[in-house]
Formats: sequence, structure tokens, C-alpha cells
Amino acid sequence: MKFLKVVSLCALLASTSCDVVNRKSEVNIQKEEKYEEDWESIAKANVAPEWFKDAKFGIYTHWGPVSGAFVNMRPKQHLAGWHGMLMYGKNGVPNWRTGKLPRRKNGTVNNNPTGNYKHHTAQFGDPSEVGYKYLIENFKPTGFNAKKWADLFEKSGAKFAGPVAMHHDNFAMWDSKATRWNSMNYGGKDISQELKTEIESRGMKYIASFHHAFTWKYFAPAHVNGNVDPKDYDLYTEPHGYDSNMPSEKFHEEWWAKLKEYIDNYQPDVLWFDWWLENMDEKYRKKFLAYYYNKGKEWDKDVVVLFKEETFPDSTAVRDYERGRPNKPTDKTWITDTSPGTWFYRSNAKFVSTNDLVDILVDIVSKNGSMLLNVPPNPDGTIPPEMEKLLVEMGEWLKVNGEAIYGTRPWNVFGEGPTRLPAGGHKVERKKIEYTVNDIRFTKKSDDAFYAIVMDTPEEDITITTLGSYLGVLNKDIEAVTLLGSEEELQWERTDKGLVIKKPKYYPSLHAHAFKIMCKGFKKTGLGGELEQTL
Repeated sequence: MKFLKVVSLCALLASTSCDVVNRKSEVNIQKEEKYEEDWESIAKANVAPEWFKDAKFGIYTHWGPVSGAFVNMRPKQHLAGWHGMLMYGKNGVPNWRTGKLPRRKNGTVNNNPTGNYKHHTAQFGDPSEVGYKYLIENFKPTGFNAKKWADLFEKSGAKFAGPVAMHHDNFAMWDSKATRWNSMNYGGKDISQELKTEIESRGMKYIASFHHAFTWKYFAPAHVNGNVDPKDYDLYTEPHGYDSNMPSEKFHEEWWAKLKEYIDNYQPDVLWFDWWLENMDEKYRKKFLAYYYNKGKEWDKDVVVLFKEETFPDSTAVRDYERGRPNKPTDKTWITDTSPGTWFYRSNAKFVSTNDLVDILVDIVSKNGSMLLNVPPNPDGTIPPEMEKLLVEMGEWLKVNGEAIYGTRPWNVFGEGPTRLPAGGHKVERKKIEYTVNDIRFTKKSDDAFYAIVMDTPEEDITITTLGSYLGVLNKDIEAVTLLGSEEELQWERTDKGLVIKKPKYYPSLHAHAFKIMCKGFKKTGLGGELEQTL
């Protein structure tokens, strides 16, 4: 009998052991399963991990050889940002989409020299003799200090930060072996590595952006008007005209080689892509996503891809709106890339106010988005004092009000008030939007704790109409109302017309102000047979 019991126990243990092994095997198989180079497989990736949803605010930096093109500008002089393209416009530059020159109001072709051509010629010489590579050869990052940059980014409250790794000019802001046109060969610094080290040492995630798909279009005018030396085709790409809309196979391979090198060497947490990548061969886009998400598994971290236009399906990455945002909340997480002024340095630069940036951030977060803010350094790599001031003031605001931003999710409604975007999408910031004390945005931390952010400093009592008991948007009793950053006990009352908050004695921060609203939890009455007996 004892023998049978022992045999049965051994069988049970063996069975249990097999179950444990099988479960471990399933976990390992799932962990080791690789994404294939097709959209359906790639869509299985966790494209918007919790850390990214919580972060809300990041920084990247438009800086490189082209920054040196915009020196000595007149106070009201305007120069387009795509200098490497427009500097070759002695007789104008055709529209990159249509391949045709613009027309004047009278219908005649406008083949006047571009402003960039005239400025480049005045500062450096005719582009047919002093081409774009002159700016690269004179790139001198003598003022760049990764520690100072990272200190400033940390003070700003950003949770991820990093460089524009490669813009349209095909210049690598890292020590590249995939291209000789890089910041180590021309500048003597591995910009990416220095920034990565300092940024990650402060607990921030590392982002890098890539814009080099458009290089194919960007340098087409150089081949038409720039007298490009064949030995420099590795910078300017192979000769082609304005009407060439599909890059060569060689261009695709070089595009991928640079990107893959960066992924392997710098292991970025976030990769951001400018538009026009959607025009390249789909197989390279699939190859990249599968490779990067698989690398994330290998590194044991959740990586994020940010994109514009139709570059990737929405199920495979996070959508970006350039200087824009939706006009209502979306189910999917998204991001806005914006700048306090021009993207790259201008000697006559003007910057928006901190108040503008705070309001944009608040509106973005209320609609399930995040902000990626551009910093445009000076040609030598120092950061303009106006930009330093903006970042420090953003950080001071977030120190007080960050609880209503970081780690939040959209509430029942995103906001109330008269100031709304007429339509959502790219470039909506072209129109000046000024928020008032009557504009309020909502975020939440849980079902019982949410925030009402008043977009300006009220001089009177505050009435939040959305929270009136008559509307039924908030079907809970309010337990407490506090002002973030203040220990003052607020006087408030909820009526049919709204939540009325008596004006605080003082506001602990400038710009927008976040009120935390705590609700009484949902309570169940007795149910079942006991209740039934009383009916």
C-alpha cells in the first residue's frame, strides 16, 4: 500500500513538474518569438508602452552644419529652413511635389532667385562653387557641452530627450562608419554618445530623430545647379532630377545602413521619423520596424517609434502631428512635435512665451497626447539664453503642476471653454491660439481623482460648468478640491450650474493652474435575498 502511495506521489510530482516546465517554455517561446517583416506581425508589438504614455514631455534638438547657414540675418529677413535645397535656387526651385516652379499672381512663372540662394551667396559664395559641403567642412561644435544640455533638459521636466541624429542633409550627428559625413570627422565629437550618456544618467529616456528619407528630394537641386563632384555623391546622392519620386536601390540600402548602425550602437528608447518615408519602398519600412522591435526585446526594454503621414499603419507605431494636434481626444496615444520658433537657429530668432508652451502642453495631454519640444542651438552648440529661460520656466511650472500632467489619462471630457481648434491635424499652430481663464482642460489619475486645469490666472471665483450636478458628466459626489502647490483650504460649492471655487488667496505658479478634485467612491447597496424580502 505504501509502495502505491509513493508511486502515485511521484507521478503527481512529475505531472506538476511537467506543467511548470511547459508553462516556462510557453513564456520563453513568447519572449523569444520574433516579429516578422510584415504588418500583421509587427502590429503585435506594444507600440505605446506605459512609460511612454506617462512621460508626456520630451525634447529633441535641431542642430548641425546647416545651423551655420543662418548667420548675419537682417532683423526682419526670412529664410526657409530647407537651406540645403533652396540655396541652389539661382532661378528658383521647383515645388518638390509637382516639380514645377511657382507662379506669380499674373500667372507667369516665378524663376527669381530664392532668398536662401541670395543669402548663401552673400555670406559664403555662389553655391555652384561653394556648395553645401562647405557648411559641413566648417561645422565647429566648440560650444557643445552634453552635461549642460542634459542639466537643462532635466530642469525643464522632460522625461525623454536626444538629438536630431540625421536631418535632410544626410549628415550623421554620431561617430558613423556607414558615412564619412559625420560629426566625428567634421567636428571631432560623437554628439549622440555624449548626449546619451548624460541624458540616461539623469533617468531620462533617450530619443533620436531621422529625417534622411527626404534627402533624395532635398539635394535634387544640387545636381541641377550645384556642380556636384562625383566623389561627393555619397553626400548628395546619385544625380537625379526634380521629378524623381522613387529613390534608387542604393539610396534605400544606405538609408537602412545608417539607421541600423545607430540602433545597434546607441540603443535608443524612441525613434522619431519625419515625413516622406512613406514614399520609400515598403519592404524597408517593414524591415526597420521588425528589426527595432526585436532589438527592444533583446535589450529587454519597450521601445517606441513615432511617425508622420502614412509612413506606417497606426497599429504599428505612434502617430505624430507636426505643430498640430487633434481637436478632440483619441483612443490611441499620439504626439506633437513643435518648436518655440524656427526649427533651426536663426540669428534674428524670435521665441514664443512660456505661457504659450504650457497651454499647448496642457491641451495636448487632455487629448491623450504628448509634446516633443524642439530646442534650436546656436551654430557652435551653445543654447540661446531665451531658450534656456523657456525650458527653466517650463520646469518650474511642472514642479508645481506636474501631478496633473505626468502619468495621467484623458478624463470623461477633455475640456470646456470658448477656445477650440476648428480642425485637428498638422500645422494648426500656424494660427495664434490664446487660451483664457474660461478655458479649462481635464486629466485624470484614477476614476476618483482628476484635475481641472484653468488655462490662465483668474481674478474672480472660478466656475467649472462641466462639473455641475445638472449635466451628469460627473455622477459622483465631490469630496475635496485642492490647488496643486498650495496648502490653502479652498472654499467651494457644487451646484446645478457648476463647481464654484472661491478665488484662492494666491496662485503658486504662473500660467495655467491645476485643481485636484477627489470624489467619493462608488458605494453599493445591499443586494440579493435580504433586499428581496423587504419588497
